[in-house]
Amino acid sequence: MHTDLAFNKNEDLIKQKLFQLKTRLDTVKKGGGDKKIADQHKKGKLTARERIAYLTDEGSDFLEVAAFAGEGMYQDVGGCPGGGVVVGIGYVSGRQCVLVANDATVKAGAWFPITAKKNMRAQEIAMENRLPIIYLVDSAGVFLPMQDEIFPDKEHFGRQFRNNARMSSMGIIQIAAIMGSCVAGGAYLPIMSDEALIVDGTGSIFLAGSYLVKAAIGEDIDNETLGGATTHSEISGVTDNKFPNDEAALDHIRRLMDKIGAFDKAGFDRTEPQPPAKNPADIYGIFPDDRAKPYDMREIITRLTDNSEFDEYKEHYGQTILCGHARIDGWAVGIVANQRQIVKAKKGGGQSTEIQMGGVIYSDSADKAARFIMNCNQRKIPLVFLQDVSGFMVGSRAEHGGIIKDGAKMVNAMANSVVPKFTFVLGNSYGAGNYAMCGKAYDPRLIYAWPTAQMAVMSGGSAAKTLLQIRVATLKAQGKEISKEEEQELLKEIEARYNEQLSPYYAAARLWVDGIIDPLETRKIISMGIEAANHAPITERYNVGVLQT
Repeated sequence: MHTDLAFNKNEDLIKQKLFQLKTRLDTVKKGGGDKKIADQHKKGKLTARERIAYLTDEGSDFLEVAAFAGEGMYQDVGGCPGGGVVVGIGYVSGRQCVLVANDATVKAGAWFPITAKKNMRAQEIAMENRLPIIYLVDSAGVFLPMQDEIFPDKEHFGRQFRNNARMSSMGIIQIAAIMGSCVAGGAYLPIMSDEALIVDGTGSIFLAGSYLVKAAIGEDIDNETLGGATTHSEISGVTDNKFPNDEAALDHIRRLMDKIGAFDKAGFDRTEPQPPAKNPADIYGIFPDDRAKPYDMREIITRLTDNSEFDEYKEHYGQTILCGHARIDGWAVGIVANQRQIVKAKKGGGQSTEIQMGGVIYSDSADKAARFIMNCNQRKIPLVFLQDVSGFMVGSRAEHGGIIKDGAKMVNAMANSVVPKFTFVLGNSYGAGNYAMCGKAYDPRLIYAWPTAQMAVMSGGSAAKTLLQIRVATLKAQGKEISKEEEQELLKEIEARYNEQLSPYYAAARLWVDGIIDPLETRKIISMGIEAANHAPITERYNVGVLQT
């Protein structure tokens, strides 16, 4: 038992955040609520999560992606929990695959803008890792009141069908089961898959339902005759097989997956997995809730790695970034992590003072990280980024020392990396530091946040003061005076609004991260992520360009 007061305080605070995480996840997993779930059961249908649980191997891991998509959004139309679709990486008949299941308890599975974004994230994961993808379709189609935000643009609804076609040309297996409504443009998704199944009595697929057919051409016909299981399995040939219920269709998918041939491997190195020698749960007490306090990132790393081993690269150089090799669940990895550090700085009159640099990247740190990333690419070692970064160092000394070029060198090395990258936001993720440490814009295979994470252009305090200065200057230009008391109230208002946007839940709702996790899940996600990436042989040559000369 730890007796250190700071350790115990940190542990208590993070456990409070984890309780909040569990509570919010439980709400998301209810989808449209108990009544809607009961309605699904009355129709003889399983819910999206029940379908995934039935289909995936008993006792196997399921890595959910974007559980919080849409949280706090679309409140004027009743919200869209989980984006109305459940997505994740799981195992079916021992084969790792991506699963996508429409949640019909949420607006009958209708597609919101965030739903399309989440579906495309699932397809992106399948394409990057060459994983089979299984669609469990049960959707009323586009949410019409928001059609202008989902229909015609490049990253809108239609992009999914383009991805269907691209995956087919890449040889990526796509299996679809029509287990409810499948309407209009959405009908193309299952039929552009390699195999399409349909459930009798509940599954239906058509470009236009009976009401629209009546309005368009005056034909009277019911939906079952128009596009039910018998019609498409015996008359049109649109679907390949029909099944009496959800379970029978899912059993058939398991049998299909059981007969898939072996895949070509990328060849990432793996040995027998070993647990960390140091207790991983210590992370709760080591990681400070106070963003101004230093800590040793090595103590975090050695609670994630096998046998708590970490072979550091350039240990005494560029010390605000730690780089080194390790194994996680047996997989060889290269780790790039920010280090909070106290430095001595000169004040006026020659006096020195200690300043906490919260994961600031200096020129030497950027240079070190760039070289390490190049080495990992040369040796075919996947990269893990642990973010707690405030940005790059500023000021005349840094600028004169070439911080911009050194930072660009690191970004160049990371952006051109051909080995898979995995990013975890532990604490701060501000400004260009987010970019250099492989933020979402730089295509990490997976990116997850701890509940302690914050993401923004700059910290809440700095941003609020900057925004306040702009607001006050604007008011003064309009001839309005503002008292100190009014200024403080304005500052509080700005801080409150900005801090809401710093929250990891705000980021997760918009898919800036793939989810929020208990720190103890980090090892599992890295392991499953590299296992997925091992399905996709590296065909590109690593070329970092002119900045590395």
